[in-house]
This record gives sequence, structure tokens and C-alpha cells, in this order.
Amino acid sequence: MTTNQRVAGRYALRHEIGRGAGGAVWAAHDEVLGRPVALKRLVATSPLGDDAVRAEREARLAAQLRHPSVVSVYDLVTETDGTWLVMEYVEGQALSAVVREAPLSADDAARVLAPVADALAQAHALGIVHRDVKPSNILAGPEGAKLTDFGIARGSEDATLTRTGLVTGSPAYLAPEVAVGGQATPASDVWSLGATLVHLLTGRPPYHRDDLDNGPLAVVYRIAHEDPPVVADAGWLAPLLARTMAKDPHARPTMAEVRDALSRTVAAAEQTMALPALPRARRTTRALAGVAAAAVLVLLVVAVLLLRPDGDGPPGSRETPRSAGAPSVPATSTPVRTAAELEEFAGTYVATASSDPDAGFAMLTPAYQASSPDYAGFWGKVKNPRMLEVTGDPAAMTVTYRYSYVLSGQGRRTERVTLRLVDESGKLLIDGATAG
Repeated sequence: MTTNQRVAGRYALRHEIGRGAGGAVWAAHDEVLGRPVALKRLVATSPLGDDAVRAEREARLAAQLRHPSVVSVYDLVTETDGTWLVMEYVEGQALSAVVREAPLSADDAARVLAPVADALAQAHALGIVHRDVKPSNILAGPEGAKLTDFGIARGSEDATLTRTGLVTGSPAYLAPEVAVGGQATPASDVWSLGATLVHLLTGRPPYHRDDLDNGPLAVVYRIAHEDPPVVADAGWLAPLLARTMAKDPHARPTMAEVRDALSRTVAAAEQTMALPALPRARRTTRALAGVAAAAVLVLLVVAVLLLRPDGDGPPGSRETPRSAGAPSVPATSTPVRTAAELEEFAGTYVATASSDPDAGFAMLTPAYQASSPDYAGFWGKVKNPRMLEVTGDPAAMTVTYRYSYVLSGQGRRTERVTLRLVDESGKLLIDGATAG
């Protein structure tokens, strides 16, 4: 197909941007309204009926939602060469492509899927079951994730896709009851969203096995007969993930409950999220700040008492009273570091170590350097670190942070680390660290 083709006399095709079982998707320009659009040319798929019926269903159901996390449908056009669906153009990749480089952390996965869960909750409230929720049907655009492809979605009054024994949807994301020929329900969309979450956290479909046949029939068999996979790095998402992929559809939460669980945690995480790049860590809570201030006050009181033996020195005196003939000893004091300084040091250290391991190594004390022979080997593999939260403790001279990072060949991880710091001639150095 040439790129100078026009559909309906107004949609100028530019280039193909995707292709699936339902047809090809093209980037195009609406010459009447002067805006970019995406056009999907529907191909006939005999098990589902002709392409015109399928396109009309997708247009009708998607148009009902009008949700910011659903790709908008603008028009439906029938030409001599087929049926075209005119949709909102989203500048971005499908989530299946996004996680090829590295899986997402639990926090990032929740942040991406929360608005999608909200869109699906609205669809379910309208009696619409999507039936094909999967990473390749979720686009990661500049305004957030957007759900697309309602081509096999079914409304509560839609009888065009209710043939007995017909299995629809992508095999790797089918709920067990659908995999064995049952009818899709809102609960099966919940399962599919859980399967999508597994893919985002691991970088591959949930029932994929490196040492086994991963053909459609083999995958469907495992879905129907095996327990759902356990994701080692699911973190706080593990309980929710287990509920969404419960074998019994009645044991799964509603999509609204999934949305609420994801949204609550995302909101909590955003309150502690540090700024990107060279992160300036968040401030500690008022309670911790109060403890730090109290510690500083205690040190000041002790210093005053040391400078006033027998408590006789005048409050404003700059010299320490001494007995006659005693040598003059200059007063000394240890500088007190603030929590903010410790937190900023931690952010700088992580950014430095990941971009230049040698410079990061120089931020360790000589003793800790001697006990860290694998330092460069580890930090040389760390990419794209993100500080999630950090808390400094000036009294203990420690700073604890939680961060996520991509480890070459192993995907994204999340870890909590506590650094023990020392102040050597006004310069902070790391004298030890513990993880966990």
C-alpha cells in the first residue's frame, strides 16, 4: 500500500505503525481538521464475523467510554478496499515494547496500570467486557497509558460474539474459565490485567517457560491446569497480584477494587518520590526532623556546660575560665550534619556510582574500599537508578534510602540500603553499608 493513499478523501496515510491479527494500523493526517490520527484497517476474521461488524462494534463500544485512558474513536469508514477505524493518534509504544529493555518496578507498574484499571472499571459499569487486556493493547503515551483495541469487546446486550465454544483473546492473558471455553466476564478482565502486571514486572508473558513449548495450545493448557506464576520481585503488589489471578473468578476483586488498591499506593509513593536525574532527596518527616533538632540541642547544651566548668562562666563569655597557670586550650567542636545534607549526599552518591564507578569508589573510606573488591563489578552493571525515598539520621550518622535500578541482563530491581557515614575534615565518606 502506498503512503500517498487517502481514505474517505480526507485521511492521508503516512506510514504503518503496527500490525496485528485484526489488521494494520497507520499513522495518518486528517486534512479537514488538521490533526494526526491513527487508522486501523480491519481484516476479515472468520471466527468473529466480517470486518465491518467487528469494526462497528469496536467503534460503538470505545465511543461509549470517553475515558482519558482509552484511545478515542473518531470515525468509521467503509471503502472498496475494506473498513477503516479512525482513532486518536498516541505518540508512544505499546507496553509490550517498553518492557523489552527492562521490566518495571512494582511502583512504576502500579503507576502505569492504575488509570487503565479505572478505564476498565468504567467499562464494566457500562456492561462492557474488553476481553483482550494485554501489554500490546496498552499504549504508553506522553499523557499516560491508554487502552485500545475493543475489537472483540462485548457489551451486555451484544449477541454477536456468544458462539458456544469460541475462545477469543490472546492465549497468554486468558483467564482459566475463558481458556476452557467459558464466557468472558468482568472477572476475566481482572485476571488479564493481573497477567499484564506479571508481564510488566518480569518482561515476559506469565506462562512463558524457557524450557517448554510456548505455543498457544501449550500456554492455554498451563493456564487451565497450573497455578498462576509467583513473581519474586512483585514487592507490595504480591498480595494484589495473587487475588487478581485467583483460579476462582468469584475470589477475584472487582476492577474498581484493583483500581483503588493501585491508586492508593501510587499516591503514597508520589509523596515520597525524589526528583529525577541527580536527585535532591525528600525531606524527612516532621517527627524525624524533630528528633534531629533535639539531638542538635543536646549537643549544644553539652558544649555550653563543657565551656563553663562549675557553672560559673557568664552566659555571653567567649573564653573558658581557667585556673591560674593552666595552659590555654582552644575550644573545639564537631560539626553537626543535617538530615538534608545526609540525604543529598545519598542521592549524589547513587547517581555518581552508577555513572562513574571510580568516582563513586572515591566516596568510600580507605577501610571500606579495602573490603569492597567487587565494587566496580556491581556498579558497572547498574543503569537508570531512581531514588524512591531517603531518610537521614544525623545522630547516628546514617542515611537509609530505597531505590530502583536496572541491572544489566537481570531487569529492574528495588532495594533498601543504609549507609554509615563519617565526616573527615568536612567531607562525608561512606564507612560501611547494609542492604535490606
